[in-house]
Amino acid sequence: MRTIKVNLDKKTRSSYEIRIGKDIIDRMALIIAKNHKAERYVVITDDCVGSLYGKKFLAGLEDVGLNVNLIEFPAGEASKNISTVLDIAGKLLKSGADRETLLIALGGGVVGDVTGFIASVFMRSVPYLQIPTTLVAQVDSSIGGKTAVDLPHGKNLLGTFYQPCAVFTDLSFLETLPEKEFNNGLSEIIKYGIIDDEKMFHTMENNMEAIKSKDPKIVLNIVEACCRIKKSIVEIDEKDQGLRHILNFGHTLGHALETMSQYTITHGEGVALGMIAAARLSEKMGYLESNEAKRIEALIRDAGLHWKIPETFSADNIIAALRMDKKKKGDMVRFVLLKKIGMPFIIGSIKPEMITAVIEEMKE
Repeated sequence: MRTIKVNLDKKTRSSYEIRIGKDIIDRMALIIAKNHKAERYVVITDDCVGSLYGKKFLAGLEDVGLNVNLIEFPAGEASKNISTVLDIAGKLLKSGADRETLLIALGGGVVGDVTGFIASVFMRSVPYLQIPTTLVAQVDSSIGGKTAVDLPHGKNLLGTFYQPCAVFTDLSFLETLPEKEFNNGLSEIIKYGIIDDEKMFHTMENNMEAIKSKDPKIVLNIVEACCRIKKSIVEIDEKDQGLRHILNFGHTLGHALETMSQYTITHGEGVALGMIAAARLSEKMGYLESNEAKRIEALIRDAGLHWKIPETFSADNIIAALRMDKKKKGDMVRFVLLKKIGMPFIIGSIKPEMITAVIEEMKE
């Protein structure tokens, strides 16, 4: 088991460890019992993960003597809303949960975001653990303490910063992950290569077949590398005031496309399209060399991700959705662009006609 320490504010005791390994559920239960003591534990998961791992995970916690319950909700981004939060809060109260309860998020990004949000507000906050089961969650969303639910106007518009007590990443969960969901995770990994680690980007260019076949050694190394990149950025900018914005490379347009599609475009697919658009904007504005923009697009296509925007999506509607982005400042929508692979920067405003031109170029 590999361990990464996220070093945050000592006064608030918000530092924690990320543990990464394979087939570590039994060891995970022992560590939880020893290091994260509570009167009651409640595992929150979705009905898909619950059917695969719920009973096994609960049995592992019960075997070490923990008092544990399970709450499930319907899988998918459509459940990431305030109604789900209220429903789970009611079930927590009915089960006897109180301020001595610890929540455990067992699932992908939606489960992690919802559980973290509930933990941050239930009884004015209770502790929680992240146990990510998707590649997206393992390399990105389980780390850094961002919690949120969606509003009809856009993604993640209602949320908090609230760090977990620990993250346990078991790569064995990836064995049952559908190819489309695995590819969503590849989108986030490509992002990390683009913004911080050209060596990892090059590794993906040369080893995509092995990665997609889930080669244990290469997947472990890549997951660990992504976690180290994110933890180093979060340590510098925990509350997303500056440097952490670079983690949103591809996300500004990606979130808009997800919302417009009513989440038929997945997070990874949206981010992939957003990264291609950001690379093309960077090239058009004279910041990025053409061959580097082409490398980005080629890697995204090799990963099996979307590289065309649906023809039915109007540029005007996409730009209107962009203006709902939570990181805008006044009327300015911030974009993360590139000077080269491994060298991102944040720009305050881009002319709408330039965004429109890129959108039209990328349509199917």
